[in-house]
Amino acid sequence: MRRIRKFLRLPFREKLLLLWTIFLLAAIRIGFILLPFKALRRLLSSLARAGRAVKTVARQSDVDRIVWALGTAGRAFPAVGTCLTQALAGYLLLGRKGYSTDLRIGVTRDAKGKFLAHAWLEKEGVVVIGQIGASQKCYTPLPALRDLEPFQ
Repeated sequence: MRRIRKFLRLPFREKLLLLWTIFLLAAIRIGFILLPFKALRRLLSSLARAGRAVKTVARQSDVDRIVWALGTAGRAFPAVGTCLTQALAGYLLLGRKGYSTDLRIGVTRDAKGKFLAHAWLEKEGVVVIGQIGASQKCYTPLPALRDLEPFQ
């Protein structure tokens, strides 16, 4: 009930962004089930580029709002708000604002030998979405997916 009251107090633009982000996270999660990752990646890449038709530069306030919406939606709906779905949704939302990022996936093993992976977005080496603090350094990053294009 508290979440609903908080949501209702948000400005209209924030409500709209949050609802769109929740829908996008769910759609990407369903996309993982229905499509191979390569096809999903191409679809998201083309949707992100479609927003760049108008030459705009994302303001820091736009970036902050998108990061806030992804974090809020991910915490509220953890089943669809995994690090990879948040990174892909962030790529799409930021890309449509003209903000180009690289998808990074890192891997490691925990103390018991269990395989772990984490996904995040970077802009010029700085984590934009998916920062997990000091433990981020434990992950060995795979090559970046620049603009979600295939590995070269």
